[in-house]
Amino acid sequence: MGSDALHQLVLTQLDDDQAQEIVSIPLAGKSSIADYMVIASGRSTRQVAAMAQKLAEKIKQSGYGSARVEGLPAADWVLIDAGDVVVHLFRPEVRSFYNLERMWSFEGSETSMMGRN
Repeated sequence: MGSDALHQLVLTQLDDDQAQEIVSIPLAGKSSIADYMVIASGRSTRQVAAMAQKLAEKIKQSGYGSARVEGLPAADWVLIDAGDVVVHLFRPEVRSFYNLERMWSFEGSETSMMGRN
């Protein structure tokens, strides 16, 4: 159960929950905070909160331990720290304001985007 399997679990769960604009940024070898950063949007604070709670529960049920969740109940921006994978869930307006994709994009890095736009 390595970081790649956890990363795939996160991407699958977010896709199942109809997260929008899912972006995965590989950090291995570039930062010590995590191997992957995943950024996604929800249509409302209610959806962001529900996705965060479901994801944290799925991570725990899958044997990765308890993920730390910050930003509930406001749910404009929720951070889920699962160790090797850090997930940021936003409302679209908040996401565009902070623009984490640009901040964390590295020259030559492969940022992948999947899911629904």
